[in-house]
Amino acid sequence: MSDTIYVLVTGANRGIGRATVAAMLDERDDTHVFLGSRDAARGEEARDAIDDEHPGAASRIEVVQLDVTDDESVQRAAETIETTIGDESLYGLVNNAGIGDRNADLRQVLDVNVRGPRRVCEACLPLLDRSDGRIVNVSSAAGPNFVNECEAEHRDFLTDDEVTWKAIESFMAECLEAADEAGDFESTGVGDGRAYGLSKALLNTYTMYLARNHSDLTINACTPGFIETGMTRPMAERRGKDPEELGMKPPEEGTTAQMFLLFGDPEGSGWYFGSDAERSPLDRYRAPGDPPYTGD
Repeated sequence: MSDTIYVLVTGANRGIGRATVAAMLDERDDTHVFLGSRDAARGEEARDAIDDEHPGAASRIEVVQLDVTDDESVQRAAETIETTIGDESLYGLVNNAGIGDRNADLRQVLDVNVRGPRRVCEACLPLLDRSDGRIVNVSSAAGPNFVNECEAEHRDFLTDDEVTWKAIESFMAECLEAADEAGDFESTGVGDGRAYGLSKALLNTYTMYLARNHSDLTINACTPGFIETGMTRPMAERRGKDPEELGMKPPEEGTTAQMFLLFGDPEGSGWYFGSDAERSPLDRYRAPGDPPYTGD
């Protein structure tokens, strides 16, 4: 048996995903990371950049072409991983790939941010270590903020720990229908009207569903914090400010929760964690440093 720990990170060619890969390789010498990238060439560039910053790291990185919106791409990636690990198991899966809603419609955002992680989970679940496997869904504080603005009926649904995938699919279909009728999702009056917030709220809901149905794995969601990425940088540009002026942190500071959920002891499954790696509620914002959520 090998002592190597195999982990797949999706959307890992830049930003928080790339920083998470680098953190694993830097902090643990037993990791072999599958760097998932929609564009294989950009994945290779990311691997080379990580190797420049952490000499020798490239030998423990395998770039895997992985488009989370494409069933065939996801399946090929899983087959590549299975071939590489042989008789070993995949220890961890970090669903990091995601998009914002500034240049994408509701359908696209839900496909990437909700159905995308499900596609990857369904393909990789047979490969995961059933004794200590981990799944980390990279969410956002936009999820709880969205739920906080919902009417009671929607809030109850999005925080229901008995939710089914069929119900999640139905809820997404209802939101899409409402957006089509209203002309855009913001006009529907659901939550804060942000497609991104809805998608991350549903990712947290899916995390509960997944954990309940795979109790032999440790499955949690987290927010990396307010991090400067290709998704958030335009926010600063629109305001004519530097990202740092708005409180954004560099990607390297957005890996704390992911690393804890991968290698620490979160004491629960199906939970959502803040950027400080403390449990947080699904229906309201908890600031880093505030007391951990206790489930009440």
